[in-house]
Amino acid sequence: MSDNRRSKTVTHGLQRSPNRALLRATGFGDADFDKPIVGVANAHSTITPCNIGIGTLAARAETALREAGAMPQTFGTITISDGIAMGTEGMKYSLVSREVIADAIETVCQGQSLDGLLATGGCDKNMPGAMIAIARMNIPAVFVYGGTIKPGHYQGRDLTIVSAFEAVGEYVAGKIDEPGLLEIERRACPGAGSCGGMYTANTMASLFEAMGMSLPHSSTMSAEDEEKAASAAQSAEVLVNAIKKQIRPRDILTRAAFENALTVLMALGGSTNAVLHLPAIAHAAGVRLTLDDFDAFGRRVPVLCDLKPSGRYVATDLHRAGGIPQVMKILFAHGLLHGDALTVTGQTLAEVLRDVPEEPASSQNVIRTWPRPVYPHGHLAILRGNLAEEGALAKTSGVKVPKITGPARVFDSEELCMEAILGRRIRPGDVVVIRYEGPRGGPGMREMLSPTAALVGQGLGDSVGLVTDGRFSGGTYGMVVGHVAPEAAVGGTIALVEEGDSVIIDTEQRLLQLNVSDEEIARRRKAWQPFPPRYTRGVLAKYAKLVSSASKGAVTD
Repeated sequence: MSDNRRSKTVTHGLQRSPNRALLRATGFGDADFDKPIVGVANAHSTITPCNIGIGTLAARAETALREAGAMPQTFGTITISDGIAMGTEGMKYSLVSREVIADAIETVCQGQSLDGLLATGGCDKNMPGAMIAIARMNIPAVFVYGGTIKPGHYQGRDLTIVSAFEAVGEYVAGKIDEPGLLEIERRACPGAGSCGGMYTANTMASLFEAMGMSLPHSSTMSAEDEEKAASAAQSAEVLVNAIKKQIRPRDILTRAAFENALTVLMALGGSTNAVLHLPAIAHAAGVRLTLDDFDAFGRRVPVLCDLKPSGRYVATDLHRAGGIPQVMKILFAHGLLHGDALTVTGQTLAEVLRDVPEEPASSQNVIRTWPRPVYPHGHLAILRGNLAEEGALAKTSGVKVPKITGPARVFDSEELCMEAILGRRIRPGDVVVIRYEGPRGGPGMREMLSPTAALVGQGLGDSVGLVTDGRFSGGTYGMVVGHVAPEAAVGGTIALVEEGDSVIIDTEQRLLQLNVSDEEIARRRKAWQPFPPRYTRGVLAKYAKLVSSASKGAVTD
């Protein structure tokens, strides 16, 4: 994309009276045309608790922008609630919404020649969608996270949205009764904010803070607390300063910043979806980031935080324990971060972390000390083999058995698999294969939280493997492998697996293997025929034609 930006904050494209006349109707006076015009991408929506508080944050940011000498112009962006869409055909639109958000923000900012952008977001795809646009445009920008939800409570335990999905499996297995299932549903999400564990929204917000595109501590604040609104106002002030100094996103989103993000991702035990979103953002920023980078960082960075889904604590607990700055200071003290990386504040990362203690407080158990990590290495592993020549992704946190070899139970959609799970037809030792759910085949690469949570709820999380060309929720854990590439829709080997075939998942050896001879695979490949497109018109049809492999971040440009 052309980087034809203004060298000054004056909006040169709006000096002629016809252009200015329209802005006068929106409240511009004579002196306002010399001020930077800043877009506020407002992701407010009542369709999901993640976004219902964002309107207030956008309003606080708008006021702060005016007070700092800018002219804010607010426009809306969309959101899809992954949790509401989960397990339905609507989930196919979730990853697609990332591209819609990115394209919409780019369209408004470039179409109106804006001088800067304050982007807000709450649900999973808001963050990467906004950051893809920010990296593409390279105008001064800051990201404001909507904040995390506070945990629900029932019978002495903290609840998150994943608790509700796992409760379905518990109910089917006879572990809880129907009133108990209903009580968990009623209490899991008590108010505004994004899903409370280190799931996708909290993960991506944390990584943006680690990369320097959001303010320190902002990614773990509760959506309902005053400090979150105050942080939105401070973000606006920081953005105006960045416009004056022309600190641009690609000055911040360097290779060093992405390496810092990878390090923090592993230390947090963060969402598998980061393996899609970080490469997509890097692609927009012109930085090379591959699956091998994730594997390399996973081998050398320990998991320091005991966070849900596989751990005990939620994001609000992490915030009280010192948040992302505390985690980063530990990593920095052990030589794992680039301290010279620039942040949107104009400070380097080392300067931001200067006053943070090198050791976490002994009064908390959320952030572990360096000698006693939750796991000695990262929780994400890239697997390869004849079932995943381009790579596949395994999440190893909480997994008791790192290897499983079993008979394939093959399903050509998530719905067919769920019927088998809820019908108690999956047995210990099985390897469930869900295919034609990839970026192109789904289309949209649905999350498989419903089947994985149902397996966990039935007590099969450690004894059943699951392999898919779809993806997983940040709330998923267990012996699961996703992002299998090439996907089934383009003739990847996953399309050739037959019921009863032996499949190996070995996270220690980084292996995903179909135990069938090369000759038999070649015979099956010759006989294979692609499914006709599931959609021939509309956004899903367009997405299926454009989208790349999951191994490249499922980008569309």
